[in-house]
Amino acid sequence: MSEQPAGTPEPTPEAGERPSRYNRSFGGLLGAMIVTVLFVAAYIGFRAFTRDQPEVVEKVDYVAAVQELQAAGVQVVYPCSIPDGWRASSTTFDRGDPPTWAVGFVTDDDEFVGVRQEESDVDDLLNTYVDEQARQGGDATVPNQLGVATWETWSDSGGDLAYSATLGPPLDGQTLLVYGSASAAQQEAVIAQLTTAPVAGC
Repeated sequence: MSEQPAGTPEPTPEAGERPSRYNRSFGGLLGAMIVTVLFVAAYIGFRAFTRDQPEVVEKVDYVAAVQELQAAGVQVVYPCSIPDGWRASSTTFDRGDPPTWAVGFVTDDDEFVGVRQEESDVDDLLNTYVDEQARQGGDATVPNQLGVATWETWSDSGGDLAYSATLGPPLDGQTLLVYGSASAAQQEAVIAQLTTAPVAGC
């Protein structure tokens, strides 16, 4: 191989050739920025969609609802008080003869307890509010102010529990269902406070 004489200038790239380096044009930079922004936005959206969101439960004044019904001459079953940290989340009243009444509660550990008073067969109520395949357990004796001596107990495969009873005078023929995801102890705490007495007497 022949050596290049000293002082001979280095050969320059031929016309049309470009140095092999990244194109740092403004258009390329802008494109990269857009891709980055879109990626970040997609990631944030994905995280917001998949992350567990806290459920906001509106608090309702169930005692005021009971008081209004009592003033109209309607007798409904309700708990005279609920444990600290619980909140009433819903009330439902449907006119009829007799009417249908329900009140729902959220416990301090975010479980649910519902109380439903309705002239319906207990199987129909279980199918709607517990499970079509609810299993009957042993009878329970829970002290209460309604005069109910024995409660039938129920459960489903998902862990929900329920207590049912047929009410006596003055609510003859109506079925009372206490149900939900709350524990047996929590549901029995509600049962112990159930009454039809005037709100002013609680």
